[in-house]
Amino acid sequence: MNSKRTWIEKLGDFISGKGFYLVVLICVAAIALSGYYLVQGVRSGMEDPSEPASGSAAIVDQPSARPSARVTAPPSAAPSAKPSPAPTAAPTAQPSAAPSVPPSPAPTPAALVFTWPVNGTVIADYSVEALAYSQTMGDWRTHDGLDLAVTLGTKVRAVAAGTVSKVFKDDFMGTTVEIDHGSGLVSQYANLAEVPTVAVGDVVETGTVIGSVGATAVAENSSQPHLHFAMSRDENPVNPHDFLPEQ
Repeated sequence: MNSKRTWIEKLGDFISGKGFYLVVLICVAAIALSGYYLVQGVRSGMEDPSEPASGSAAIVDQPSARPSARVTAPPSAAPSAKPSPAPTAAPTAQPSAAPSVPPSPAPTPAALVFTWPVNGTVIADYSVEALAYSQTMGDWRTHDGLDLAVTLGTKVRAVAAGTVSKVFKDDFMGTTVEIDHGSGLVSQYANLAEVPTVAVGDVVETGTVIGSVGATAVAENSSQPHLHFAMSRDENPVNPHDFLPEQ
């Protein structure tokens, strides 16, 4: 067996023994040296050696800045609680009123159509402003209608539509019929035969036969047979010529 050992083996025994601590010390020193040069390199990089510092350093006594007053914002007020709106009551349904039916307008009365009561000759005209002589009475008096001469028994017709309002016997004008035509207009037929063909309340049209010519008017019996025809509005005499058509 060879007792001669190589240096490598001896080095290994040294490292594994006391030499281990030496190796650790060398590593620490190497690390420290590397750190020193690293720090020096960083400092030299920060300072530019090409520009040497020149000029005198002036010391300016600047007043120390006063500490600015800090404005502390007041703490924001806590948001006031908004009042919750009171719940609105649901509107109660009102019963709808029944639609009112407008009243139907009153029918407009048809325009009156006039005709002559008889086809006769005027022997005594309408005269209420001038006096006319009466042969029967032998005096001068007004005449509120027309005396139309015809033969006895001639049929007498309503001059316009209306309602028979009166049938009576007058002491002077004999059997008389009156017809109401509305709006206060009335036609009157006198000196008729004793019995007319209409009664109060009868509705007549233009040309309806209401009686016949008689001789019952004692105030005009001296005249030839005739119909005494008169008209009035609101009980005031009016001229029949204003309503009757031209003959």
